[in-house]
Amino acid sequence: MRCLVTGATGYIGGRLTPLLLADGHTVRCLARKAVRLRDVPWASAAEIVEGDLSRPDTLPAAFADVDVAYFLVHSLGRSDFEEADRTAATNFAAAARAAGVRRIVYLGGPLPATDAVPSPHLRSRAEVGRILLGSGVPTAVLRAAVIIGSGSASFEMLRYLTERLPAMITPRWVRNRIQPIAVRDVLNYLVGCTALPAEVNRGFDIGGPDVLTFREMMQRYARVAGLRRRIIVPVRALTPSLSSHWVGLITPVPNAIARPLVESLIQEAVADEHDIARYVPDPPGGLTGFDDAVALALAKVRDAQVETRWSNASGPDAPAEPLPTDPKWSGGTAYTDVRERVVDASPAALWRVVEGVGGEHGWYSFPLAWSIRGWLDRLVGGVGLRRGRRDPHRLQVGEALDFWRVEEIVPGELLRLRAEMRLPGRAWLEMRVLPTDDGRSRYQQRAVFLPRGLSGHAYWGSVAPFHAVVFGGMARNIARNAEQAP
Repeated sequence: MRCLVTGATGYIGGRLTPLLLADGHTVRCLARKAVRLRDVPWASAAEIVEGDLSRPDTLPAAFADVDVAYFLVHSLGRSDFEEADRTAATNFAAAARAAGVRRIVYLGGPLPATDAVPSPHLRSRAEVGRILLGSGVPTAVLRAAVIIGSGSASFEMLRYLTERLPAMITPRWVRNRIQPIAVRDVLNYLVGCTALPAEVNRGFDIGGPDVLTFREMMQRYARVAGLRRRIIVPVRALTPSLSSHWVGLITPVPNAIARPLVESLIQEAVADEHDIARYVPDPPGGLTGFDDAVALALAKVRDAQVETRWSNASGPDAPAEPLPTDPKWSGGTAYTDVRERVVDASPAALWRVVEGVGGEHGWYSFPLAWSIRGWLDRLVGGVGLRRGRRDPHRLQVGEALDFWRVEEIVPGELLRLRAEMRLPGRAWLEMRVLPTDDGRSRYQQRAVFLPRGLSGHAYWGSVAPFHAVVFGGMARNIARNAEQAP
């Protein structure tokens, strides 16, 4: 079949696409910018079409001749995520109906309890499901609670809370029952939905074999990870807002995403049925238990084999071209900090250091200053430094790197990062590797800041005195590390 995957730059879509290809399907991916999928391993095997679910006029080409269309987008992290997802689902449904799509598949969240006030996140997920089910196109809505897999936001939240806090005071919702599911089982169901009969137009609960409280999940995670048993004391006082700030400070998940996740955990999420097995068989050997799912996820983290992460997905991209100070730039003020050094090392050795920046390797200058900047960003609701990196050695366009996002990479030559910390303006950091005539290399580093209003100009003026230490030290230490590399 010809399958359309929306959300292919995200956590689930980026893993589903290669599985559909391996299953023999033709896959088309819809992305706001095709470059975001340029470096993924399966890019040459899939068709990439640019379009935006908020703009109906960009969709006909993506939906043409499609048999199965996957709705895997969400707008968590935006203040207007309910309205954004409602618009995206409505436009998706209309485009699918107009193109004669035979099947829609949507991965949502658990239905809110009838006697409870739903969280905005669950309410939005349920609304999207209703819009797609009423589209006139046969639709399968898969409802999953907590997804356990390397790189998922839920797993990262569980992992960091458990590993960093041997003793903790927690909100009462850690006692609520949850039915987590391994990401491999979610993907099994998503792929299997391509073969659903045409008359199937309904929702399905999907969950793993274990029903646990979040407290039990933390204790069992600790056991699988070889940690001591955690001391967990639930209290009444922690509201969802306080809980999300607590999660935001301890884990890589920022407040804007942590809050809807926390609000969703306030209600129990246990599957009411397992009807999906009538149409899509469970994997050979049965569904993956919680302990096995954690062990598999930790093994991928340890071996640096995390295919996708929650941070891969981002909101609408900031304008990337032209870059301020490039010849075709015709905007307002653009501040720059430029550093250049001749490096007594080959271009290949220098590039290995450049591509390895961030994450566990750090930023090669004044670690305390970078840490403080990360903490300040977290305190105002930004992403901070804790997102780290997916792979310690290799980068791809579009993926997160601490509080940056990879905007462009030319292997061996150029790495351009766009800032995603909270700033009164837009910022880029660009690193280039150039060969010299004598076999050595030249390192060029450029920081660019495009201020927004008076506060932007004041911000640059306040940090400019520190650039000699931060950016100068960075260029110097990157060169030194390349020279000392074996």
